[in-house]
Amino acid sequence: MSDRIVMRTGECLVAGGPAFTAAEPEVVIGELDGPVGTAIATLTGDQAAGHSKVFAILNTDIQVRPVTLMVSKVTVKDSRYTNILMGTVQAAIANGVLDAVRAGHIPKEKANDIGIICSVWLNPGVSTEDNLDHKALFEIHRKAMFGAIEKAMKNEPSIDWLLENQEKITHKYYERGLKGEI
Repeated sequence: MSDRIVMRTGECLVAGGPAFTAAEPEVVIGELDGPVGTAIATLTGDQAAGHSKVFAILNTDIQVRPVTLMVSKVTVKDSRYTNILMGTVQAAIANGVLDAVRAGHIPKEKANDIGIICSVWLNPGVSTEDNLDHKALFEIHRKAMFGAIEKAMKNEPSIDWLLENQEKITHKYYERGLKGEI
């Protein structure tokens, strides 16, 4: 794949694991000399209290390629949440990116030319769960990141699939609201 990747988007929900381990990253992927690169540079310099933006890393001093900027969807309010987000989840996202390169969803030859912005959702309950399963949290966020990238790079779901299935799909929280559950 040598064509330019101007901008692709994707998301993936992985749930069903131990308490508070669900993941739902949303990604924007594109060339660093285009709108995605500009957004990464802007977001990196535009830090806001409770919504820090950090690069995905395998460990301190080992940044992943393609460059991946994590942005929290939830306001970070305590150090435990921060340590989990900037530790277990940060490493999981970095590994999910490398898994996507290894699988060919992101062309290896473009690893230094494209960037990813990942909007990260981490259940706020991680701050109070004393028996948080970090291994499950890591694996679920890794799998979700891989899935979001795969969907983005394959342009999934396709418009044909969406049009065909539109009336068959109901957002689960809308459905719960109709039932008076929320």
